[in-house]
Amino acid sequence: MTGLYWLPALDAHAAVADMDEAAWRDAVERRVKALYTTVRAIYGAVTAREQFVVAATRMGGRHGYDDNGALNPLGGGVCGFVKAFKRERADVLCKVVDFAPSRKTVALAEHLLAETQTDPGAVEIGIDNAGRWTIALSEVPSDGSETGLELGNESVFVVTGAAGSIVSAIVADLAQASGGNFHLLDLAPAPDRNDPDIARFATDRDGLKRDIFERIKAGGERATPAMVERELARLERAHAALCAIRSVEAAGGTAVYHSVDLTDSSGVADVMEKVLADCQRVDVLVHAAGVEISRFLSDKSRDEFDLVFDVKCDAWHNLVRALGDVPLKAAVVFSSVAGRFGNGGQSDYSAANDFLTKCMTAYRNTRPETRGIAIDWTAWGGIGMATRGSIPTMMAAAGIDMLPPEAGIPIVRKELTEGPVASEVVVAQRLGILAEEWDAAGGVDLDALQKAGARGPMMGKVVGMSLGCGLTVETELDPAKQPFLYDHKIDGTPVLPGVMGLEAFAELATLLLPDYRVESIDNVHFSTPFKFYRGEPRCVRLRAQFADNDGRLAAYCALDGVRNLKNQDEPVVTTHFTATVRLTRDNPEAVQIDKPKPAAGASVNSNTVYEVYFHGPAYRVLESAWGGDSDTAVGRLAADLPANHSPPDLPTQIAPRLIELCFQTAGMYELGVAGRFGLPAKIGRVQQFKEPEVVNSALFTVVRQSNGGRGFDADVVDESGEVYLRLQDYETSELPGAATAAAIEPIKAVFGAD
Repeated sequence: MTGLYWLPALDAHAAVADMDEAAWRDAVERRVKALYTTVRAIYGAVTAREQFVVAATRMGGRHGYDDNGALNPLGGGVCGFVKAFKRERADVLCKVVDFAPSRKTVALAEHLLAETQTDPGAVEIGIDNAGRWTIALSEVPSDGSETGLELGNESVFVVTGAAGSIVSAIVADLAQASGGNFHLLDLAPAPDRNDPDIARFATDRDGLKRDIFERIKAGGERATPAMVERELARLERAHAALCAIRSVEAAGGTAVYHSVDLTDSSGVADVMEKVLADCQRVDVLVHAAGVEISRFLSDKSRDEFDLVFDVKCDAWHNLVRALGDVPLKAAVVFSSVAGRFGNGGQSDYSAANDFLTKCMTAYRNTRPETRGIAIDWTAWGGIGMATRGSIPTMMAAAGIDMLPPEAGIPIVRKELTEGPVASEVVVAQRLGILAEEWDAAGGVDLDALQKAGARGPMMGKVVGMSLGCGLTVETELDPAKQPFLYDHKIDGTPVLPGVMGLEAFAELATLLLPDYRVESIDNVHFSTPFKFYRGEPRCVRLRAQFADNDGRLAAYCALDGVRNLKNQDEPVVTTHFTATVRLTRDNPEAVQIDKPKPAAGASVNSNTVYEVYFHGPAYRVLESAWGGDSDTAVGRLAADLPANHSPPDLPTQIAPRLIELCFQTAGMYELGVAGRFGLPAKIGRVQQFKEPEVVNSALFTVVRQSNGGRGFDADVVDESGEVYLRLQDYETSELPGAATAAAIEPIKAVFGAD
């Protein structure tokens, strides 16, 4: 293989706000602009699969997507550039490998060599002491909580790019919410309130265009469409700036417009000095200025690259340097999906936006009191220049939806005021080609994984590892062959036991990570039963997306069913179960509770239990059940149970029938106390502390009501009280009419119901 290793971004740099102008320009030149020069020089020679561009950064080992945020955020400029280059050279192996500060030189070289030879499925790689990471999207809806800033008439906003129509609309939204003080910065001159052309622009653009053409001719010049468009663009910006000013004033606020070249450090310093003299502080800094010129790298001149990059990044350096150590409640930078995913023809724009994004995550370590937010916008529809020309057609061809103004305008306000806090937010609908995988198998050797992975009863064929869906396994289950299906029927239809869904998640989560064990399975939801209609085999699709969860590695798992229905062109995909599997390398702790109390009186025997329950021999796990202390039930595991699955020697991860023992004992309590037949609905947490050497040994479950009677906690213990497995916050959903009054009566007699 031949290619380029780009290493300057391994060098640490000072905080952006602490660099003087000379230090800033040198740092940018060495890391980002020299990368542009180098890659442009070899652009025509780097085209094939056997070639590579691999860059190294030192932002902390996770590209800033952790609690520490990004160190050395100029690495984001390198990252954005490489992602854009990958869009122009899809066949070339392109990667940005981010390291923690403590990595030794030899280890860095070994990792970079390894990344050059493996995994074409991901561009952004992070290496830290916890492992190897990459980046994917996660949908996190706003919780609506007003946990952020309180915007009011004392709030002070500084907004760059204020003469853009999109920014103007967002300023209007912020003004209406606050009635605050706005300092609006833009290169465009201050708008003339009395200019009739500005007023006419919004109501008669076509007529104004004709008049401008005639005015140019009347002045003795040769009128060209380009000259007319330049004048219309000037008026458009003036109109947007004036709209921003008037919206602030209409909301009862104060608007001060500053015409300034944001790349001029002294000019920005003068403006910020005036802002601080006037208001003594800045509450919200919104950096929305930018210019975009799409051109492939081979055709992109240095002047053009500098212009696009500097308007965003030199401007940001000038702003934060001028702000100094003045307290800042929040900063918002306008990034783009080009910064998040890279985009062909936008190497400068992508580099600049990813740098700004890393600056926002860096606030976790440089300005922890500041709420830093980067917004990765897609192209807007209905407003702004992207609505004209060929852009809407190009976006549609790429499968990318344009953003409706009514959806986009409130985003900045919501991210400032609502929770949860997010340093980077992608605002888009369909992402089309931007969300497509770089490698069909996700960069994983599926055959090797299939052979090497531990096999459990729920593990079938590994079909892929992708950024969007994570690890995916498809397993065909046959009710005629599997005891956990033919002994688990409702009204004659085999139904996948919820506990085998949990077993599937445990097996899936550890398939790639054999040196980890399941610490717990959290937030379990049994949304809808997985049925085997007419007793026919069905394929279960299992998905696991891995991520950091409060300092622990976690797998966000889902179990899907796919059905082809009559009169429907597309298969119907239903997600039946979901859960989060937390993984650890640590050994489980030993947990001890009081010995299970023996039955003081009558108990429910297995014959009574399975008069009510639909289970066959393999799932008749409850030998007997009785009342313990107040709000407590005790169940004994049945001895000599038939095999749970076939082949019977396949190992399980979480002893699923011990969980089933908890379910059925809680079910007896519900029937006996409330006459309610409950099916599993959700579990807060499942933990296994000890693997039972023999599943049919003398084990018991002690089930207690929790959450004010809405759910149950349960421990599976031996006769000494040592805990093997624990359930927390188990809840059921009622299945009306599932049991007759006569069948329930002996259960009520045991649990003392009226």
